[in-house]
Amino acid sequence: MHQTSWFPPVTRTPAILLALVIFASSLSAAEWKEKVLYSFQGGNDGAFPSGGVIFDKHGDLYGTTLQGGVGSCPPAACGTVFQLSPPARKGDPWTKTVLYVFKGRDFSDGSSPTGGVVLDATGSLYGTTGYGGAGPCALFGTPVGCGTVFKLSPPAKQGDAWTETVLYNFQGGKDGYLPGGALTWDLQGNLYGATTFGGGYGTCNKIYGFCGTVFELSPPKAKGGRWTEKVLHSFKGGKDGANPLGGLVLNSTGAIFGSTALGGSTNCQNVGCGTLFELEPPKDGSAWTGKILHRFTGGDDGADPNGGLIFDAKGALYGTAGGGGGANSEGIIFRFTQRGGKWIETVLHRFTGFGDAPCCPGAGIVFDVRGALYGGSLGGAYFRGTVFRLDSPTARGWAFGLLYTMKGVPDAAYPEAAIVLDASGNLYSTTAGGGTGTCSGGCGTVFELEP
Repeated sequence: MHQTSWFPPVTRTPAILLALVIFASSLSAAEWKEKVLYSFQGGNDGAFPSGGVIFDKHGDLYGTTLQGGVGSCPPAACGTVFQLSPPARKGDPWTKTVLYVFKGRDFSDGSSPTGGVVLDATGSLYGTTGYGGAGPCALFGTPVGCGTVFKLSPPAKQGDAWTETVLYNFQGGKDGYLPGGALTWDLQGNLYGATTFGGGYGTCNKIYGFCGTVFELSPPKAKGGRWTEKVLHSFKGGKDGANPLGGLVLNSTGAIFGSTALGGSTNCQNVGCGTLFELEPPKDGSAWTGKILHRFTGGDDGADPNGGLIFDAKGALYGTAGGGGGANSEGIIFRFTQRGGKWIETVLHRFTGFGDAPCCPGAGIVFDVRGALYGGSLGGAYFRGTVFRLDSPTARGWAFGLLYTMKGVPDAAYPEAAIVLDASGNLYSTTAGGGTGTCSGGCGTVFELEP
């Protein structure tokens, strides 16, 4: 759907609004209550969740793990899609189910899912895998596939297996390679995403080649037909930007907004500090038009944007950058507002990383109904990451506060994905490490934070 509002996707009944008012009154608490809902165990169970989690209408959570399951994909199997269901009685454990295990290129299937999943109205899940599929791409001479877009359909009968369909196999070259980040819907049911490499332009990486693409995947006009992929923009590197990130957003006119990890300026070790870009849809059936809204310099304005942009109700763009921000700064939270045809950046918060302070915010931030922002970062007192809130501005500006500092095994560690809120204002996401799994440093978790 078009993401033109900062309101979370919940039904706005009076009861929920009352709960959110109560939630807002409790924001002064120094630390929220954290609970690890599930610790991944590695092996067949899955390891290292990639991307965050999403809710369905029943309150179940869905996500992906980069590794685990079965198969021969290096370095550790091919990855999974999982479901986490809440208990019937509060306080009991959540129930985790592996919905699908990827098989890898040898089976013309994807491997290493990236960016989590999105839902359609029927309850089907859609996502990308970084590798696998029927494409011809190789890594160090070994065929690994160019990545896929997949659909996972729920069974007609509860308890039966879900059905996976590969909707598209990336081909590398002028097509994309190594898709990453979350997919985005428009109102017509088209999917949009980014590939880190491919596109046919630039020399951004000696191993993978080319500087990445933004693509559109359109559903078939007739049932049983094929989805159609179209490259909307191929990045050239340099001033044009390089290596686009997922988490694209669309405005009410269908324009696409996103960021690239590199390119733009000649700073940041001569590879560029990243860009913020817009792609405008064609008005007469011609090509999409690309426009660079900002080239990060690595100074006060930040460097290395993380993807996961969001709009507020007035059309301003918000996001995070993992680096830059000026002297003694290690990343920022930014806002871009359109004025007189130009997009003007305001830095809402600079991370320092000193002492117990967090650094290096991860991909994705989210608004609550009051206009406060939530996200995750690295650093903190135990160097295992934090969850933070940035309160909506007053005369003194935006107020930053830590909600929770992660401790690592057996607690969660390294929150690197976007956060989602439930109707009560509780926060949910994944961590790349921590938990009770047998992986070194833990196999990752799904966690909950309550005010």
